[in-house]
Amino acid sequence: MRRKPYPSDLSEDEWAFVAPYLTLMKEDAPQREHSPREVFNALRWLARAGAPWRMLPHDFPPWAAVYQQFRRWSDAG
Repeated sequence: MRRKPYPSDLSEDEWAFVAPYLTLMKEDAPQREHSPREVFNALRWLARAGAPWRMLPHDFPPWAAVYQQFRRWSDAG
C-alpha cells in the first residue's frame, strides 16, 4: 500500500478472511490493474463515509474501477 491508511482499511486478519471470497482471478493476473484489497478498502470507505461513488478520494483506485469490480462481486453473489 502506497498511501496513508484510513480507519476503514482492512486489517491483515480481515483481509485473510475475505480474500478467498473476493478474488475471482489471481491477484497477479496481467489484466488486473488495481489490487482487490485496495478496491475493497475503497468500498469500505464509501460505506463508512456514506459518500457517492464520484467522491471517492484520489488515493484509492478510480471510482469507476471500484464500481465495476463491486458489480462483478455483487453479480457473482
